[in-house]
Amino acid sequence: MARREAAATIFGRFVALFPGESVLSPTAIVALEDETLRGVGLSGQKVRYLRDLCERIIDGRLDLSTLESLDDEGVIATLTEVKGFGRWTAEMFLMFRLHRPDVLPVDDLGIVNAVHRLYGLRKRPDAKKLNALGEAWKPYRSVASWYLWQSLRIEL
Repeated sequence: MARREAAATIFGRFVALFPGESVLSPTAIVALEDETLRGVGLSGQKVRYLRDLCERIIDGRLDLSTLESLDDEGVIATLTEVKGFGRWTAEMFLMFRLHRPDVLPVDDLGIVNAVHRLYGLRKRPDAKKLNALGEAWKPYRSVASWYLWQSLRIEL
């Protein structure tokens, strides 16, 4: 839980850099000095990733308004062009921002641990095993993932 609290603290400090703004613009973000961004708790690497994201939005290489019209793999391919964005990040975007119902983030440690525990497997499942198990959950693998994450809160 400490990670979530730390992330929330950093996010709160970050948002506080833009008083009175309900929407943070990429232009406003890139106008800030690296030292200012680091001062709220962002690492140097995260600052570089944030700048790459904002610059791509500003110059049109990343058009967020078109993402919803892409299929899942198209969204993943588009987002993973941004520095610091991997497949897992894109899958979380698909699930929690685009509300796609059939995403199974096989590289998510929580999903791996939940399946390992709930299915009583001798070893943690790899992506191939998770994909095979996930076939039964189609076309609602996102919903299955939400339940798997929640199952980790249950004491067995």
